[in-house]
Amino acid sequence: MKKHYIEESELMINSDGSVFHLHLQPHQLADKVILVGDPGRVETVAAHFESRECEAANREFHAVTGLCHGKRMTVVSTGIGCDNIDIVMNELDALANIDFSTREERDDTRSLEIVRIGTCGGLQPFTPTGTFICSVRSVGMDGLLNFYEGRNAICDLRMERALINHLGWTGNLCQPHPYVVDADTQLAQRIAADDMVKGITVTCGGFYGPQGRRLRLPLADPMQNHKIESFVYEGQHVTNYEMESSAIAALARLMGHRAVTCCMVVANRHDKNADTDYKCHIDDLISIVLQRI
Repeated sequence: MKKHYIEESELMINSDGSVFHLHLQPHQLADKVILVGDPGRVETVAAHFESRECEAANREFHAVTGLCHGKRMTVVSTGIGCDNIDIVMNELDALANIDFSTREERDDTRSLEIVRIGTCGGLQPFTPTGTFICSVRSVGMDGLLNFYEGRNAICDLRMERALINHLGWTGNLCQPHPYVVDADTQLAQRIAADDMVKGITVTCGGFYGPQGRRLRLPLADPMQNHKIESFVYEGQHVTNYEMESSAIAALARLMGHRAVTCCMVVANRHDKNADTDYKCHIDDLISIVLQRI
């Protein structure tokens, strides 16, 4: 079978042989990948490394590859939102599975282990600030997955329909169609162990209106958060809001990688409180993930 040739306009490669946005070369990518939103948090993660092999930076994308607990890892910053995740996941997969010299897929598929470490907003009384949540299931309200073939094969369509009905979005063409996707089961179990909340995470396309925050602009549905908090599917509640987990889990499954998101709650939307001084505590979550990945 003739291999698919990927044109220069579809996969842009820099003159030094690095991928367009991440500025990493294929040999610089480890099989274990940590994703963080904040470029400054890359250094926080890399401070745990015993040694460093290489470093790259471009815009909001900062990457370091090194050894941690004797394991080769790459930590990459993504910036905020699923649009950036689309860039990062596709370029990580390209580094792993496309031959940059021939612009064709490699014969042997390489599967990455990917863990996002971030922050989120808790939606339940049992997810107060400081809680560590492992997103074993994500609900994408960002629309990204709907642009890729095969979305229905990896999604829980029954839960999608149940959520749409619960939110009152049936027939509403102005609202995004949610997609529901599971994280890799084995990786999630290893990372979450028995000391993290295993939750359902809603990934939103923004921080304010999409997460039910009202500042000056009125919300299309002022009851959205209440509806999401009260939604129950197979005995489970939605535990938290954030802005990346659904795209990571979904694209990883389509590409053949293993991925999960772990977040620390920095604001509880149910109790109306927040911890803006969370950075001194998130290193505990980083330490746990680096040991377990």
